[in-house]
Amino acid sequence: MRERTPQRQKRLEEVLRRRQPDLTALLENVHKPHNLSAILRTCDAVGVLEAHAVNPTGGVPTFNETSGGSHKWVYLRVHPSTEEAFRHLRERGFRIYATALREGAQDYREVDYTRPTAIVFGAEKWGVSEEALALSDGLVHIPMLGMVQSLNVSVAAAVILFEAQRQRLMAGLYDRPRLDPELYQKVLADWLRK
Repeated sequence: MRERTPQRQKRLEEVLRRRQPDLTALLENVHKPHNLSAILRTCDAVGVLEAHAVNPTGGVPTFNETSGGSHKWVYLRVHPSTEEAFRHLRERGFRIYATALREGAQDYREVDYTRPTAIVFGAEKWGVSEEALALSDGLVHIPMLGMVQSLNVSVAAAVILFEAQRQRLMAGLYDRPRLDPELYQKVLADWLRK
């Protein structure tokens, strides 16, 4: 366990001040531990406070060294179904975009990620489910100019989430704390325990 020093507490406070409570990823049946861990690492890097997952086969995979410990800093809420995950996010004001190789999917760079946004990433082999596609507010894709049609799910998540970070940096959304004071103190206390 790391020693609790004033420098460590200051670092945790700095990171927490930049957390974005209205940016998230929904991982639908992402079952490979290294992909889940890599996506959580990206979520941490761009300031996501809480990610979401749906895995009806029971729980989510275990973490591995790929996460670099980021699972301690990004909360992961597991939902029993895709429908429940969408309901939860909609109740909190999120606009939900699903990644898809479909006619009509817009370039991921055309989305306004400065608004409350959730991005759905699907299973490694099958992508986002038909149910999630139907429930989404819009579809996005990453333009591909080579022979392959898509990126690995963890790479796709990094590409899209870093575009969201770029837009939010330009809009000044990392310049001031975004969490309400009560939640900030609750999360800080949790992080200090870790």
